[in-house]
Formats: sequence, C-alpha cells, structure tokens
Amino acid sequence: MGEQQVEVSAREAEVLALLGLRLSNARMARRLNVSVRTVEGHVSSLLRKYGVAGRSALADLAETVGGGVPPPLGRLAGLPRARTSFVGRVAEREAVLAALPGGQLVTLLGPGGVGKTRLAIVVCDEAGSLFPFGGAFVDLAPVGAGFVAQAAAEALGVSERPQQPLEATIAERLARGRSLLVLDNCEHLLDAAADFAERILSACPGSTILATSRERLGVPGEQVVPIGPLPLDSDAERLFTDRALAADPAHAADPAVVADLCARLDGLPLAIELAAARSASLGASGLLTGLGDYLRLLAGGRGPTVRHRSLRGVIGWSHDLLEEEERVLWRRLAAFTGSFDLAAVSAVCDVDAVAGADVLGRLVDKSLVMHRRGPVSRWRMLATIRACAAEQLDLSGERAEVGHRHLVWAAATAARLENPPDGGPGEDFDAVGAELRAALAAVPPGPDPVPYRLARSLSRLAYARRFLRESQGHYERAAGHAPTALDAAAAWRGAADCAQVMHDTGNAFELRLKSAAAARTAGDGNAQAIALARAAELVGRFPATFRTEIPYERLGGLLQEAAGAGDPADPSVAAHLACAAAWDAGPRRLAPDPALGAMAVEAAQATADPVLISGALDVLRTAAATSGRLREAHRLSGERLALLPRMDPGDPYPAPEIDDVYSGACADAVAAGDLPAAVAAAHRLLADDLLGRHPYLPAAKVIPVLVLTGDLQEALRYAVTMWDGWQRAGGPPVFGMPAAVHFTSLAYGLLGDRELSARWRGRVDAVSGIPDPFQAQLSPLACFVDARIAVHTGELAGAAGLLERAFLDVPGARYEPYAHAAAVELGVMAGLPEAEKRLPEVEADTEENDWAGACLRRIRWRLSGDAAALDASVRGWERLGARFEHARTLLLRPGAVPEGVSRSW
Repeated sequence: MGEQQVEVSAREAEVLALLGLRLSNARMARRLNVSVRTVEGHVSSLLRKYGVAGRSALADLAETVGGGVPPPLGRLAGLPRARTSFVGRVAEREAVLAALPGGQLVTLLGPGGVGKTRLAIVVCDEAGSLFPFGGAFVDLAPVGAGFVAQAAAEALGVSERPQQPLEATIAERLARGRSLLVLDNCEHLLDAAADFAERILSACPGSTILATSRERLGVPGEQVVPIGPLPLDSDAERLFTDRALAADPAHAADPAVVADLCARLDGLPLAIELAAARSASLGASGLLTGLGDYLRLLAGGRGPTVRHRSLRGVIGWSHDLLEEEERVLWRRLAAFTGSFDLAAVSAVCDVDAVAGADVLGRLVDKSLVMHRRGPVSRWRMLATIRACAAEQLDLSGERAEVGHRHLVWAAATAARLENPPDGGPGEDFDAVGAELRAALAAVPPGPDPVPYRLARSLSRLAYARRFLRESQGHYERAAGHAPTALDAAAAWRGAADCAQVMHDTGNAFELRLKSAAAARTAGDGNAQAIALARAAELVGRFPATFRTEIPYERLGGLLQEAAGAGDPADPSVAAHLACAAAWDAGPRRLAPDPALGAMAVEAAQATADPVLISGALDVLRTAAATSGRLREAHRLSGERLALLPRMDPGDPYPAPEIDDVYSGACADAVAAGDLPAAVAAAHRLLADDLLGRHPYLPAAKVIPVLVLTGDLQEALRYAVTMWDGWQRAGGPPVFGMPAAVHFTSLAYGLLGDRELSARWRGRVDAVSGIPDPFQAQLSPLACFVDARIAVHTGELAGAAGLLERAFLDVPGARYEPYAHAAAVELGVMAGLPEAEKRLPEVEADTEENDWAGACLRRIRWRLSGDAAALDASVRGWERLGARFEHARTLLLRPGAVPEGVSRSW
C-alpha cells in the first residue's frame, strides 16, 4: 500500500477490524447487528478501496491499518499473562533466547511441575523483537491428537479453505515473515505434535516453534533445552518465600526450615508453590511436620522418578488437608481437560453456582486450581494436578456419573453455541471447542442420542468456524452414534455437503449413497430418493471435479431406484428427481435438457427452497450457455444471485450452491461481455468468507474480469496467487482455471512481455484436466488471445490463420464472440477481404456480447475511417469499464495523447 491514503466509513473500519480477527461474514453480521449481505457489501467496498488480491490480503492489511497504528512488534496471540513474579532461571532463559534465532524447533524439556510453561511465557515476552510478524501461544493440554492444527488455527485466527489442508492456511500465515509458534504441553500427543511441527517448519523455513514437553518431539534439527528443578540454597528458597508472602504478608520463617522444605520437595517449583500456599495456615514448621509423612518414603535417592513422586506426595498431602466439599469438587473438576467457567462447574460437578464459586476460590488459594479473569471468569488445573485429581475421581467411584454429566453439558453447550440467543458462536466456540471435542472423543462407538446431538452440533460449529474437514468428520462420527437409521441418513447427508464444498465430489457422491442406504434401512423412501437423486445430479452437473468418471449407465440405475423409492407427490422428491433427470438426460456431461430443466424449475419453486430453485435454474443457465444464448445465461445467473440472501452461510447444505452461483455469475457476465456486472460478481465472490479465502478458485474467476477491464497488473498478482495455491493443492482439475491461464497469457502479451506470455500459454495443458467435450471450448479463447495480442503488437503475418480458426464451429464455446471480433479486427488490419465478409457474424454476436459490440465499432472505423464510429467505440469501452481498450482506442485518434494513458501502452 505504501503511502496510499484510503478513506473508509466508520462501519467499514469496524468490518476491517473484524476481518483482522478472521471472523466469518455471519459472525461479523451478528457482532454488528446487520445482515450478512450488508457485511458482504462492506467487504467488497474495502477490496475495491485498498486494491488488494482477495479477502485474506485484506485481513492481513487490517493488522497494519487499524487505527493507523502498526501491530505491536512480535505480538503473540493467546500468550497468557502471568499474575505472579518470575523467580530464577537466568541460565535457562539465556539458553532459550540464544537458541531461538538460529533454530526452527526449540524444545523446553523437563518433568511435570518444573515450570516449563512459565519459562516459555517469560521468554516470549522478551523475544518479541526476534519475531516481528508475531505468532501464537497454543495450549495443547486440552487438545486431542487429531486437533493440533485446529488449536493452532484458533490461536492464530485462521480458517480452512476448500481443497487446502488447514496446515497450509496456518503455514501461509506464519510464512509472511519471522514468526513464533509456541506449542505448550506436547507430551500427551507427541506423534501428532511432531508431525504438525515438521510440516509447518518445512513450509515456513523462516519461522520458529518453541515447544514444552516431558519428552523430545524427535523432529530433525530439534534443539533441546533441559529444564530441571530450581537450585537449592538460592532460587528454590526465593520462590517459596515469594509465594508464602503472597499468601500471608506477615510470613516469617527460619531460613533453615525453608531450606529443608525445599530440599524435601526436590526444588520442584509446582511442589514449592503448593506448599507455600499452605504456609498462611500452617507456618513453615507446620508444613515441614505435615509433609514429613508423605515425603519420608522418598528419602534415599534423587532423580526424575523420585522428584515425580515428591510432587505427587505434596499434591496428595494437599488433598488430604482439604475439607470434604473441597475434595469432592476438586476431583470432579478432573472431568475437564482444559479451562471451565462457573456454569460448566455447576452442571458437571453437580454443585450450586454460589457454593461452587466459594469452593473454587478456596482451591485457587491453595494453588490447586488456577483462575483467569476476563469478561467471563474461567478456571483450570495444571496437567500434573489434574492427573492426581483424576485418580481420586476413579477411587471415588464417581467417574461414570461425572463423565456422563460432562457429556450432557457438552451437548447442551454445543447446542447453545449453534443457536445462540444473541451474538454468534465466535470466540465462545474457540474457548470451549477443545473441551467439546474431548467430550465426544471419550464416548465409545455405538448408537447414543447424546453424543449424536453433540457431534451434529460440533459439525455445524466447526463449519461456521470454517474447519471444513473437521466438520465432515463430526458428521461421520454422528452417523456412528445415530440412535436411528434416519438420523444416520441426515448425518451422512451433512458429511456429503462438506465434501462437496471442498470439491471432493467423488467422496460426496459416495457419502450421498450412504445416506440413501441409511434412509432405505429406516424405511424413509423420500429421503432415500432425494439422496440418490442428489448423487446422480452431482455426476451430470460437476463432472470436472470427479477424479474417477462415473459410468452413465450407473446413473440410470440410480435414477430408476430413486423414482421407485420416493413419493412423486412430495414436492421435494419431485423437485430433486426432476433436477437430476434434467442433468442426466444423456451421456454427454454438462449438456442438460432445457425442457426437463423448465419442469425442474417449476417443481423446485413449489418447495420454496432457494438451494433447490438455484440448482434447477442452473439447468436452464447451463443449457443456454452451451447453446450460445449468453445473455440468457447471464440473466439466469442474476436470478440465482438474488436467491443468495435466503441461504444460510453457516450451514454446509447451501454451501456448494453458493460456490456455484458466484462462479457462474462471474463466468456468465464475462461471456456476455457485461464487464460492470462481472466486476460486481467478482467482488461479491472475493467478499465471501469461505470462497474468498480460497488460494486459487476465486482467482481463476476474477482474472478474466481484471484482464478485460484493463487491470493487468492486478490480474498478474492474482495469477501468481492462483498458480502457487493450485500447485500446493497438488494440481487438481479445476473447471475455469484453463481460461484464467489463457487470460494471464493475454495480460503479459498486452504488456509486451512475450516470454512470460508464452510461458503461461504453455501452462494451459497442465491445468486443463477436464474431460471432453469441454476442452474443445477453449479453442476460441486461445484464438482470441492470439488475435488480440497480434492486434496490439501489429503482427499481421498470422491473420489469415487466426481468422479461419476463429470461425470454426465449436458447440457451446462461450468465448466465440471475443474470438470473432478480435480475429476480424486483425484481418481488417491485414487487409484480408475475408475479414469484411465476416462482419455480419460479428454484428450477430453483439446481440449476445457487449465487448464484441464495442470492438465492432472500432472495426468499422478501421474500414471506413469514420470518426463517429471511433467515438462510438470509445464510449462503448468507457461504458464497459474496459480501461485498456478505451485507452488504446483513444490513441487511434489522429494526434491524440489522452490523459492517463500509460507509456507502456
């Protein structure tokens, strides 16, 4: 952005700030009390004003423009704030600070209770200048092995994108510059943490991970800094005295007694802090006497095992000193893997909220529970203390009862977050997500309504948070817990929606068949018919994203089975069957039957379901586009766009339709040469909180718009984003990407870079991956690119060949009007008689394409020299917003040197 000053409204500033938090449009709308469509409009406006390449770039920008002040140097999201002084560790602190600049993975290694987390927090506070791009502190204590990436993403505020693993999005965030990611408490998921760290560091060689663990992660290049007990006769005694004074400002003790205590506790900071918390009531001498029975058995050796036993001894001693109500609450709190609030304590621990708050306060005073203040107070136990509490819970015989209450609480909490009375799930879900996942993971397989409800709610919450693969996984888990076959059918249906929005269409097809099978078991023929029809529709409508082709004969069987299973009088069944029949009317893919499509639209409108109506309209739109009725396709795309406000962006069900509507709207506006509409559709696509974050799909739709409007440099920035993202995704087939590559070649050609234009032209075959007959439709576009570059450069030698190529009959080729106009203009410049004979065909094209109309007027000027025709062409380009063509046409005026025309043109 440099020194560019951008004026934004107060509401746009609010939206920009929330973009910096990586909130979805739905969450921003709830936060600001406006509609999702209003948020989309503000995001679109910000994209235009700042001129950045997509929503993610806008979110990154938000960190530097908010309030006009750059973000704090080295800010680490989620870094805990210490509430007590830090004692000692001078040598270890210096060792870690020395290791960080040159190491990718630095691990603080030591036993539980030795103070690794506290040291990491202090180091992070001091190391900010080493990591100007910040990072995040990730507490893995409550996290399951399958959710390390989610925990990091929640801390960083990033989300998943279709066809891109969550780790790749995290890597993009960390790869912006020197960043630090802290992975705290790795010991219970060593393999998962090590795998995650290795993948992130491989993708971000300039970033560093600081881990705390009781064991090495085992990642190549790992630097280990051992963290041992505090030295006796110095730091250990200082820590005890500091904490004892905090508990009792009048504390005074014989230094010899304190030294004896610290020696018996092996210098372990956590053990010392637990003992010091009791000093106010027992005094140092009383502590020494009381601890004697617990620690006497440990005499006769020193080492990690003995130290661990001494820590357990002091925790056990602290437990025995508790009052009964304190013991009961403390052991029941072991049900929580992470932090908890008072409402959760009341529900899970079966305690009155007022009494629970009082007992919690006493446990905090005894250092058995930690308190974190905020808008909502939360508490937690350190892992070592929780392990001892869990043992007491097992011994009490209450484990099953408390575990069930924890599961019921989790299901109720997830349901409340899924349908909040006010406000959005947002940060609340990030705060409790790990706890909800842990509750679900603890349930054994099998039908059960409570984990089923929890899994279904988690599916929606994860999807709203844009954890797409996690959402699909929860739906599949819900199917396993479904109390009825019909519930399983619904869960498989949700999993299929998630797979489809991730463009994993083959998997979505199989998941819909699973939904149909479950519905058949349940005896629900209508649900079975709908699932089968949607599976068949997928094949006919989205063939480009299937990695394995589905035989046409199989579709006929699916449709026959669907028709036999469902009640044709049911509006939803009738609409789904009609839509599938229209898409699969023949063996040729993407060639729907328009007559059947009209019937599908009528049937869908009877359901009032905007997703169904949009899908049926897409039958007519595709039929129009492939038959050359480009304006009709464009009009139908407009009807589909008008349905979007009725679709819930937080539900995976409409997500594939939303994706297709935006993509179709951009493509149809371009095909019709309606560049203002194409720009508007492109901005709406980029403003979408799911699609606008994708690494390459939106770029593929936007590049043709940018090139045709003359924003060539912006188009090239998107092209780099598109190509890099597509390669990182493994190069999947992407319908629409070959066209974007062609337009990128055109942009370089118009800018005079022959080498890069040729290089991008050579990439077309690599990105095609689309089965016939769609590949043939690209030939007019290739012809247009070659002809338009030749017109620009004045290279006329190939004019005759291009003119012949332009008018080859290619059924369904939406770029024919562009090819016709550009080739005829080149032919006229070359003096080819055949070119003038083709003018009626170009004139016919103007009925379907506005770009061809503006070009036709310029062609007429070339033939006649009529200044009025040239002026009409100038006005036509101006109306379209085609700045490059407008400028080039102005330059054709004798002696004209228009203002604002780049010298490179």
